[in-house]
Amino acid sequence: MQTFRFDPCRLPPEAEALRGEVRAFLSDALTDIPPVIRAQTWSGYDPEFSKKLGAKGWIGMTWPKKYGGHERSALERYVMLEEMLAAGAPVGAHWIGDRQSGQLLLKFGTEEQRQMILPKAAKGELLFCIGMSEPDSGSDLAATRTKAEKTDGGWIVNGTKLWTSNAHNAHYMIALFRTNFDPDNKHAGLTQFLVDLTIPGITIRPIKDLTGNAHFNEVVFEDVFVPDNMMVGSEGNGWMQVTAELAFERSGPERYLSSFLLLTELIRELGRTGDTSADAEIGRLVAHLVTLRQMSVSIAGLLEAGENPIQEASVVKDLGALYEQELPVKAHELAGVEPMLGTGSDYAQVLGFLTQASVSFSLRGGTREILRGIIARGLGLR
Repeated sequence: MQTFRFDPCRLPPEAEALRGEVRAFLSDALTDIPPVIRAQTWSGYDPEFSKKLGAKGWIGMTWPKKYGGHERSALERYVMLEEMLAAGAPVGAHWIGDRQSGQLLLKFGTEEQRQMILPKAAKGELLFCIGMSEPDSGSDLAATRTKAEKTDGGWIVNGTKLWTSNAHNAHYMIALFRTNFDPDNKHAGLTQFLVDLTIPGITIRPIKDLTGNAHFNEVVFEDVFVPDNMMVGSEGNGWMQVTAELAFERSGPERYLSSFLLLTELIRELGRTGDTSADAEIGRLVAHLVTLRQMSVSIAGLLEAGENPIQEASVVKDLGALYEQELPVKAHELAGVEPMLGTGSDYAQVLGFLTQASVSFSLRGGTREILRGIIARGLGLR
């Protein structure tokens, strides 16, 4: 039976040196932003903040310089991102492009696509969304039904993508379409495309979530013409490309730091009251967090070595979502403060936001059922 690899990985000195630089920047940039806003962190959307990060060289950090990148290591990028999320920086605008779309184009895109897209993305001026999930199939990508049919010079696309984060603000979508159907192999016949969201035939409808925010979208394609030169990689290779891309999506510090601000606010709240009865539980929560971090850093090391740790990334994503959904429940029990929205103390508002938002943490980036299927398949159990 195959086993998981979580090799120890030590962050290099240059990464730790970067940590101080990022902290100094954030200390100034986030001074006036209240905790309840910072709690939104990687769903927080601030294009001007993204442009500031682009100017600092903190978007596309690992990309080649000829495409606007900075040729730094994945571990340096990891530290930058860890600091951003821990501080509650609004990184949602450039998040998709920096984390995975840029990497995808570097690996599978054409030279034309790289030259056209990456330099602007590295400046925080060009924003992405990802078109994967669909109605009735959720994040089961093998069930993709949005169809791209060949025509002269390109493809005609019809279908619907759902739960597409920030599609209403993005310039481009990396979309997975079905270009062929084989009933005996649903993983075949899938192809990725780079889609300009301003072309005719695309309708984007925002969807409000439990918190009242509308960063999810339904994206409808009606006879949309996508040129041949916008295909990413080769026809029918979409499944392999997507699974490689998802290792970047499912293993990063966002999988255990989305609720970090609540933990710090909880510790501050308990310290204010002088109540020490929760010390053991706080210790357990911190130990769990540190373990998740070690697993995530290990995957960052594997990605830096050019490997594709999709099973390990799925484990981190699943365990991280469990941890982040447990945290608001424990915070409510330990501090005895009711969660509030729009009023109350900083702690009550952060608790209120994350009590509602954390419900979705096991949906984004692949549902729990999909992740456990990947893990079982990797272990040879299905």
